[in-house]
Order: sequence, then C-alpha cells, then structure tokens
Amino acid sequence: MNLARVSNNWQITVPMEIRRALKIKTGDKISFFRKENGEIVVNNTAFVAISEAQAAVADSNYSEEDILADVMALRYGAAQT
Repeated sequence: MNLARVSNNWQITVPMEIRRALKIKTGDKISFFRKENGEIVVNNTAFVAISEAQAAVADSNYSEEDILADVMALRYGAAQT
C-alpha cells in the first residue's frame, strides 16, 4: 500500500512506486476516473494516449510515412510534402 498526505493546498506527492508504474515524469498530467463501483483509477494521460494510438495503428494499414504526415498535419495545420 502507498500513502500520500494531502497538504493545506490540497496537493499530494505521488509515491515513487506509483510514479514508476505509471511512467510519470515532471510536467505530466494525470487523470482521475471514478468507476461505477466507486473505485478511483489514476492514469498518466500522455502514456494512455500514446498506448491507445499505438493500438489503433497496429490494427491498421498505416505506414510510418502516413503517420508522420498525419502528425505534421495536426501539428502545423497542413500536410507536409
């Protein structure tokens, strides 16, 4: 079990074991999700997003070039040639 104390400013320090398990680095955002049974799930949002993107790409016919073009289009607003 890992414990964290809540400060006067409602902040907590995520225990090292949890940081490592979630691959949390300085500046990362974490999300909290409450399940119907009341359980709270904590996720590293960047890691979850990357994992979901990798899974989606793994089941598709996208090439690395297609993925790079899509990233560039999202990042710069137009497809790169």
